[in-house]
Amino acid sequence: MFYLTILIILLATKLAGDLCVRLGQPAVVGKLLIGVIIGPAMLGWVDQSHIIEELSEIGVLLLMFMAGLETDMKELKNSFRSSMAVAVGGIILPWAGGYFTGILIGMETSHAIFLGLLLSATSVSISVQSLKDLNLLKSRESTTLLGAAIIDDILVVVLLAFVMSLFGGGDVNLTLVLGKKLIFFIIVALFIWKVVKWIMKWLAPLRVSESVISAGLIVCFFLAYIAEQFGVAGIIGAFAAGLAISQTDYKQEVEHKLEPIAYAIFVPIFFVSIGFSVSFDGLRDQIGLLVIFTIVAVLTKFLGSGIGARLTGFSTRSSMGIGSGMVSRGEVALIIATIGLQGGLLKQEYFTMLVIVIILTTLITPFLLKKTLGSPASSSQSEQG
Repeated sequence: MFYLTILIILLATKLAGDLCVRLGQPAVVGKLLIGVIIGPAMLGWVDQSHIIEELSEIGVLLLMFMAGLETDMKELKNSFRSSMAVAVGGIILPWAGGYFTGILIGMETSHAIFLGLLLSATSVSISVQSLKDLNLLKSRESTTLLGAAIIDDILVVVLLAFVMSLFGGGDVNLTLVLGKKLIFFIIVALFIWKVVKWIMKWLAPLRVSESVISAGLIVCFFLAYIAEQFGVAGIIGAFAAGLAISQTDYKQEVEHKLEPIAYAIFVPIFFVSIGFSVSFDGLRDQIGLLVIFTIVAVLTKFLGSGIGARLTGFSTRSSMGIGSGMVSRGEVALIIATIGLQGGLLKQEYFTMLVIVIILTTLITPFLLKKTLGSPASSSQSEQG
Protein backbone atom coordinates (compact mmCIF):
# COMPACT_ATOMS: atom_id res chain seq x y z
CA MET A 1 0.00 0.00 0.00
CA PHE A 2 2.88 2.38 0.77
CA TYR A 3 4.31 1.97 -2.74
CA LEU A 4 0.91 2.69 -4.26
CA THR A 5 0.60 5.83 -2.09
CA ILE A 6 3.95 7.15 -3.32
CA LEU A 7 3.03 6.27 -6.91
CA ILE A 8 -0.26 8.22 -6.67
CA ILE A 9 1.38 11.24 -4.99
CA LEU A 10 4.22 11.53 -7.52
CA LEU A 11 2.04 11.01 -10.58
CA ALA A 12 -0.71 13.34 -9.34
CA THR A 13 1.67 16.17 -8.36
CA LYS A 14 3.56 16.06 -11.65
CA LEU A 15 0.38 16.10 -13.75
CA ALA A 16 -1.26 18.79 -11.63
CA GLY A 17 1.88 20.93 -11.64
CA ASP A 18 2.21 20.62 -15.41
CA LEU A 19 -1.45 21.59 -15.89
CA CYS A 20 -1.03 24.72 -13.78
CA VAL A 21 2.07 25.78 -15.73
CA ARG A 22 0.11 25.35 -18.98
CA LEU A 23 -2.61 27.57 -17.49
CA GLY A 24 -0.03 30.23 -16.63
CA GLN A 25 0.07 29.59 -12.87
CA PRO A 26 2.95 28.46 -10.60
CA ALA A 27 3.31 24.67 -10.54
CA VAL A 28 3.05 24.65 -6.76
CA VAL A 29 -0.63 25.64 -6.96
CA GLY A 30 -1.47 22.37 -8.68
CA LYS A 31 0.53 20.37 -6.18
CA LEU A 32 -1.30 21.96 -3.26
CA LEU A 33 -4.76 21.56 -4.80
CA ILE A 34 -4.19 17.96 -5.83
CA GLY A 35 -3.48 17.13 -2.18
CA VAL A 36 -7.01 18.24 -1.30
CA ILE A 37 -8.48 16.29 -4.24
CA ILE A 38 -6.74 12.94 -3.67
CA GLY A 39 -6.73 13.30 0.13
CA PRO A 40 -9.36 12.40 2.76
CA ALA A 41 -11.43 15.55 2.07
CA MET A 42 -12.50 14.41 -1.43
CA LEU A 43 -11.45 11.23 -3.25
CA GLY A 44 -9.74 9.56 -0.29
CA TRP A 45 -7.12 7.85 -2.45
CA VAL A 46 -4.35 8.79 -0.01
CA ASP A 47 -4.51 9.22 3.77
CA GLN A 48 -2.12 11.09 6.01
CA SER A 49 0.17 8.58 7.70
CA HIS A 50 3.16 8.80 9.98
CA ILE A 51 5.62 7.92 7.23
CA ILE A 52 4.09 10.48 4.85
CA GLU A 53 4.41 13.10 7.58
CA GLU A 54 8.08 12.23 8.05
CA LEU A 55 8.81 12.33 4.31
CA SER A 56 6.95 15.63 4.12
CA GLU A 57 9.10 17.04 6.92
CA ILE A 58 12.24 16.08 5.00
CA GLY A 59 10.75 17.78 1.93
CA VAL A 60 10.22 21.14 3.60
CA LEU A 61 13.67 20.99 5.23
CA LEU A 62 15.32 20.35 1.86
CA LEU A 63 13.28 23.13 0.27
CA MET A 64 14.48 25.67 2.85
CA PHE A 65 18.01 24.27 2.73
CA MET A 66 18.14 24.98 -1.00
CA ALA A 67 16.71 28.45 -0.39
CA GLY A 68 19.63 29.08 1.95
CA LEU A 69 22.09 27.85 -0.69
CA GLU A 70 20.70 30.37 -3.18
CA THR A 71 20.58 33.33 -0.77
CA ASP A 72 23.22 36.04 -0.94
CA MET A 73 24.61 36.49 2.58
CA LYS A 74 25.63 40.08 1.92
CA GLU A 75 22.18 40.95 0.58
CA LEU A 76 20.59 39.27 3.61
CA LYS A 77 22.59 41.51 5.94
CA ASN A 78 21.74 44.59 3.88
CA SER A 79 18.03 43.79 4.00
CA PHE A 80 17.85 43.42 7.80
CA ARG A 81 16.10 46.77 8.34
CA SER A 82 13.50 45.99 5.69
CA SER A 83 13.04 42.43 6.97
CA MET A 84 12.45 43.72 10.49
CA ALA A 85 9.84 46.23 9.28
CA VAL A 86 8.10 43.56 7.19
CA ALA A 87 8.05 41.09 10.11
CA VAL A 88 6.80 43.62 12.67
CA GLY A 89 4.13 44.98 10.32
CA GLY A 90 3.14 41.40 9.53
CA ILE A 91 2.61 40.70 13.23
CA ILE A 92 0.91 43.88 14.47
CA LEU A 93 -1.88 44.09 11.88
CA PRO A 94 -2.79 40.36 11.82
CA TRP A 95 -2.76 40.28 15.62
CA ALA A 96 -5.10 43.27 15.80
CA GLY A 97 -7.33 41.82 13.08
CA GLY A 98 -7.51 38.42 14.76
CA TYR A 99 -8.10 39.89 18.22
CA PHE A 100 -10.94 42.22 17.22
CA THR A 101 -12.55 39.56 15.02
CA GLY A 102 -12.45 37.15 17.95
CA ILE A 103 -14.04 39.72 20.27
CA LEU A 104 -16.77 40.50 17.73
CA ILE A 105 -17.80 36.84 17.45
CA GLY A 106 -17.93 36.47 21.23
CA MET A 107 -14.60 34.85 22.09
CA GLU A 108 -13.12 35.24 25.53
CA THR A 109 -10.39 37.88 25.72
CA SER A 110 -7.63 35.28 26.19
CA HIS A 111 -8.91 33.25 23.22
CA ALA A 112 -9.11 36.36 21.02
CA ILE A 113 -5.52 37.26 21.96
CA PHE A 114 -4.42 33.75 20.99
CA LEU A 115 -6.34 33.96 17.72
CA GLY A 116 -4.48 37.16 16.85
CA LEU A 117 -1.19 35.45 17.62
CA LEU A 118 -2.13 32.48 15.44
CA LEU A 119 -2.82 34.79 12.49
CA SER A 120 0.54 36.53 13.05
CA ALA A 121 2.52 33.42 12.10
CA THR A 122 4.22 33.11 8.72
CA SER A 123 5.71 30.20 6.82
CA VAL A 124 7.47 31.05 3.56
CA SER A 125 8.20 27.52 2.35
CA ILE A 126 5.40 27.82 -0.22
CA SER A 127 6.57 31.32 -1.16
CA VAL A 128 10.09 29.97 -1.71
CA GLN A 129 8.80 27.49 -4.27
CA SER A 130 6.59 30.12 -5.95
CA LEU A 131 9.52 32.53 -6.21
CA LYS A 132 11.64 29.72 -7.63
CA ASP A 133 8.97 29.03 -10.26
CA LEU A 134 9.06 32.75 -11.13
CA ASN A 135 12.90 32.86 -11.24
CA LEU A 136 12.90 35.38 -8.38
CA LEU A 137 14.51 33.37 -5.58
CA LYS A 138 17.71 35.44 -5.75
CA SER A 139 15.89 38.79 -5.89
CA ARG A 140 15.98 41.50 -3.23
CA GLU A 141 12.30 40.86 -2.48
CA SER A 142 12.99 37.18 -1.86
CA THR A 143 15.93 37.90 0.45
CA THR A 144 13.81 40.37 2.45
CA LEU A 145 11.02 37.79 2.69
CA LEU A 146 13.35 35.11 4.02
CA GLY A 147 14.84 37.47 6.59
CA ALA A 148 11.36 38.61 7.66
CA ALA A 149 10.21 35.01 8.06
CA ILE A 150 13.09 34.25 10.43
CA ILE A 151 12.36 37.36 12.51
CA ASP A 152 8.63 36.59 12.46
CA ASP A 153 9.29 33.06 13.73
CA ILE A 154 11.36 34.33 16.64
CA LEU A 155 8.90 37.05 17.65
CA VAL A 156 5.83 34.83 17.37
CA VAL A 157 7.42 32.02 19.40
CA VAL A 158 8.40 34.50 22.13
CA LEU A 159 4.89 35.99 22.12
CA LEU A 160 3.41 32.47 22.21
CA ALA A 161 5.48 31.68 25.30
CA PHE A 162 4.25 34.90 26.91
CA VAL A 163 0.58 34.20 26.08
CA MET A 164 0.81 30.58 27.27
CA SER A 165 2.41 31.70 30.54
CA LEU A 166 -0.45 34.16 31.15
CA PHE A 167 -3.47 32.19 29.95
CA GLY A 168 -2.46 28.65 29.09
CA GLY A 169 -2.08 27.34 32.60
CA GLY A 170 1.52 26.37 31.95
CA ASP A 171 4.67 27.46 33.75
CA VAL A 172 6.65 29.11 30.92
CA ASN A 173 9.95 30.80 31.72
CA LEU A 174 10.30 33.70 29.28
CA THR A 175 13.94 34.25 30.19
CA LEU A 176 14.66 30.63 29.33
CA VAL A 177 12.78 30.95 26.02
CA LEU A 178 14.75 34.05 25.03
CA GLY A 179 18.00 32.53 26.23
CA LYS A 180 17.50 29.40 24.11
CA LYS A 181 16.83 31.52 21.02
CA LEU A 182 19.99 33.53 21.65
CA ILE A 183 22.10 30.39 22.10
CA PHE A 184 20.73 28.92 18.87
CA PHE A 185 21.67 31.97 16.82
CA ILE A 186 25.13 32.06 18.39
CA ILE A 187 25.54 28.43 17.28
CA VAL A 188 24.34 29.34 13.78
CA ALA A 189 26.77 32.27 13.60
CA LEU A 190 29.65 29.98 14.57
CA PHE A 191 28.61 27.42 11.98
CA ILE A 192 28.42 30.01 9.22
CA TRP A 193 31.72 31.59 10.27
CA LYS A 194 33.94 28.55 10.84
CA VAL A 195 32.39 25.17 11.65
CA VAL A 196 30.67 24.27 8.36
CA LYS A 197 33.81 25.00 6.33
CA TRP A 198 35.74 22.64 8.59
CA ILE A 199 33.06 19.93 8.43
CA MET A 200 32.89 20.08 4.64
CA LYS A 201 36.69 19.94 4.29
CA TRP A 202 36.75 16.93 6.63
CA LEU A 203 33.86 14.93 5.09
CA ALA A 204 34.06 15.87 1.40
CA PRO A 205 37.37 14.02 0.66
CA LEU A 206 36.15 10.72 2.18
CA ARG A 207 36.62 7.90 -0.29
CA VAL A 208 32.95 6.98 -0.49
CA SER A 209 30.29 7.76 -3.10
CA GLU A 210 28.70 11.25 -3.04
CA SER A 211 30.63 12.42 0.00
CA VAL A 212 30.03 16.13 -0.71
CA ILE A 213 26.22 15.96 -0.91
CA SER A 214 26.19 13.65 2.12
CA ALA A 215 28.23 16.19 4.07
CA GLY A 216 25.78 18.93 3.08
CA LEU A 217 22.80 16.88 4.24
CA ILE A 218 24.53 16.08 7.53
CA VAL A 219 24.90 19.81 8.18
CA CYS A 220 21.28 20.44 7.13
CA PHE A 221 19.73 17.82 9.41
CA PHE A 222 22.05 18.66 12.30
CA LEU A 223 21.11 22.35 12.33
CA ALA A 224 17.41 21.48 11.85
CA TYR A 225 17.66 19.20 14.89
CA ILE A 226 19.49 21.84 16.93
CA ALA A 227 16.86 24.45 15.95
CA GLU A 228 14.02 22.30 17.24
CA GLN A 229 15.90 21.52 20.45
CA PHE A 230 16.17 25.26 21.10
CA GLY A 231 12.52 25.98 20.32
CA VAL A 232 13.04 27.33 16.79
CA ALA A 233 11.35 25.86 13.71
CA GLY A 234 13.47 23.19 12.03
CA ILE A 235 13.11 24.97 8.68
CA ILE A 236 15.07 27.92 10.13
CA GLY A 237 17.92 25.56 10.98
CA ALA A 238 17.81 24.04 7.49
CA PHE A 239 17.87 27.52 5.91
CA ALA A 240 20.84 28.46 8.10
CA ALA A 241 22.65 25.29 6.99
CA GLY A 242 22.15 26.22 3.34
CA LEU A 243 23.34 29.74 4.06
CA ALA A 244 26.47 28.38 5.76
CA ILE A 245 27.33 26.03 2.88
CA SER A 246 26.74 28.85 0.38
CA GLN A 247 29.85 30.49 1.88
CA THR A 248 32.04 27.48 0.97
CA ASP A 249 33.55 26.19 -2.26
CA TYR A 250 31.12 23.27 -2.19
CA LYS A 251 27.97 25.33 -2.80
CA GLN A 252 27.57 24.55 -6.51
CA GLU A 253 28.12 20.82 -6.16
CA VAL A 254 25.73 20.48 -3.21
CA GLU A 255 23.04 22.51 -4.95
CA HIS A 256 23.44 20.69 -8.28
CA LYS A 257 23.24 17.21 -6.75
CA LEU A 258 20.58 17.92 -4.11
CA GLU A 259 17.97 19.45 -6.40
CA PRO A 260 17.14 16.20 -8.28
CA ILE A 261 16.88 14.27 -5.00
CA ALA A 262 14.60 16.85 -3.38
CA TYR A 263 12.28 17.49 -6.32
CA ALA A 264 12.01 13.88 -7.39
CA ILE A 265 10.22 12.75 -4.24
CA PHE A 266 10.50 14.70 -0.98
CA VAL A 267 9.30 18.18 -2.00
CA PRO A 268 6.25 16.89 -3.94
CA ILE A 269 5.22 14.86 -0.88
CA PHE A 270 5.48 17.98 1.29
CA PHE A 271 3.26 20.02 -1.03
CA VAL A 272 0.60 17.36 -1.47
CA SER A 273 0.51 16.46 2.24
CA ILE A 274 -0.68 19.98 3.12
CA GLY A 275 -3.98 19.17 1.43
CA PHE A 276 -4.37 15.99 3.48
CA SER A 277 -5.15 18.13 6.54
CA VAL A 278 -8.31 19.51 4.94
CA SER A 279 -11.63 18.28 6.31
CA PHE A 280 -15.03 19.63 5.35
CA ASP A 281 -16.85 17.90 8.22
CA GLY A 282 -19.09 20.26 10.15
CA LEU A 283 -18.13 23.34 8.12
CA ARG A 284 -21.58 23.94 6.65
CA ASP A 285 -22.68 25.94 9.69
CA GLN A 286 -19.38 27.89 9.82
CA ILE A 287 -19.01 28.94 6.20
CA GLY A 288 -19.62 32.61 7.05
CA LEU A 289 -16.94 32.61 9.74
CA LEU A 290 -14.58 30.74 7.42
CA VAL A 291 -14.90 33.48 4.80
CA ILE A 292 -14.46 36.25 7.39
CA PHE A 293 -11.38 34.67 8.98
CA THR A 294 -9.81 34.01 5.58
CA ILE A 295 -10.31 37.61 4.47
CA VAL A 296 -8.89 38.92 7.74
CA ALA A 297 -5.92 36.52 7.58
CA VAL A 298 -5.03 37.44 3.99
CA LEU A 299 -5.62 41.20 4.10
CA THR A 300 -3.95 41.92 7.43
CA LYS A 301 -0.73 40.07 6.58
CA PHE A 302 -0.70 41.44 3.01
CA LEU A 303 -1.17 45.03 4.22
CA GLY A 304 0.95 44.82 7.38
CA SER A 305 4.02 43.31 5.71
CA GLY A 306 3.49 45.34 2.54
CA ILE A 307 3.42 48.60 4.49
CA GLY A 308 6.61 47.57 6.30
CA ALA A 309 8.31 46.99 2.94
CA ARG A 310 7.00 50.27 1.49
CA LEU A 311 8.25 52.27 4.48
CA THR A 312 11.77 50.89 3.97
CA GLY A 313 12.13 51.92 0.34
CA PHE A 314 10.53 49.20 -1.78
CA SER A 315 8.34 50.19 -4.72
CA THR A 316 4.60 49.68 -4.49
CA ARG A 317 4.79 46.60 -6.72
CA SER A 318 7.63 45.04 -4.74
CA SER A 319 5.89 45.86 -1.45
CA MET A 320 2.75 44.12 -2.66
CA GLY A 321 4.88 41.13 -3.66
CA ILE A 322 6.53 40.96 -0.24
CA GLY A 323 3.15 41.30 1.45
CA SER A 324 1.86 38.47 -0.73
CA GLY A 325 4.80 36.23 0.15
CA MET A 326 4.12 36.62 3.87
CA VAL A 327 0.44 35.59 3.62
CA SER A 328 0.99 31.82 3.89
CA ARG A 329 0.70 30.57 7.48
CA GLY A 330 1.67 27.00 6.60
CA GLU A 331 2.98 24.47 9.09
CA VAL A 332 4.01 27.13 11.65
CA ALA A 333 0.39 28.22 12.22
CA LEU A 334 -0.80 24.59 12.26
CA ILE A 335 1.62 23.87 15.11
CA ILE A 336 0.46 26.96 17.02
CA ALA A 337 -3.20 25.99 16.51
CA THR A 338 -2.49 22.54 17.95
CA ILE A 339 -0.73 24.09 20.96
CA GLY A 340 -3.72 26.39 21.52
CA LEU A 341 -6.16 23.47 21.36
CA GLN A 342 -4.13 21.48 23.87
CA GLY A 343 -3.66 24.51 26.13
CA GLY A 344 -7.36 25.43 26.20
CA LEU A 345 -6.94 28.70 24.26
CA LEU A 346 -8.64 27.47 21.09
CA LYS A 347 -11.98 25.66 21.18
CA GLN A 348 -12.48 22.52 19.12
CA GLU A 349 -15.38 24.16 17.27
CA TYR A 350 -12.94 26.71 15.80
CA PHE A 351 -9.96 24.41 15.33
CA THR A 352 -11.04 22.63 12.13
CA MET A 353 -12.21 25.90 10.57
CA LEU A 354 -8.89 27.62 11.34
CA VAL A 355 -6.97 24.69 9.85
CA ILE A 356 -8.93 25.32 6.64
CA VAL A 357 -8.14 29.05 6.87
CA ILE A 358 -4.42 28.29 7.28
CA ILE A 359 -4.46 26.00 4.24
CA LEU A 360 -6.43 28.56 2.21
CA THR A 361 -3.78 31.21 2.94
CA THR A 362 -1.20 28.70 1.71
CA LEU A 363 -3.17 28.09 -1.49
CA ILE A 364 -3.76 31.80 -2.10
CA THR A 365 -0.11 32.84 -1.71
CA PRO A 366 1.21 31.51 -5.07
CA PHE A 367 -1.63 33.29 -6.91
CA LEU A 368 -0.85 36.57 -5.13
CA LEU A 369 2.87 36.27 -5.85
CA LYS A 370 2.22 35.54 -9.52
CA LYS A 371 -0.10 38.55 -9.73
CA THR A 372 2.21 40.99 -7.95
CA LEU A 373 5.72 39.86 -8.94
CA GLY A 374 5.13 37.65 -11.97
CA SER A 375 6.10 38.73 -15.45
CA PRO A 376 5.57 37.31 -18.93
CA ALA A 377 9.15 36.01 -18.90
CA SER A 378 8.89 34.31 -15.55
CA SER A 379 5.42 32.93 -16.04
CA SER A 380 6.58 31.07 -19.12
CA GLN A 381 9.13 29.12 -17.14
CA SER A 382 8.54 25.39 -17.14
CA GLU A 383 7.69 23.51 -14.01
CA GLN A 384 10.47 22.44 -11.68
CA GLY A 385 9.81 19.37 -9.56
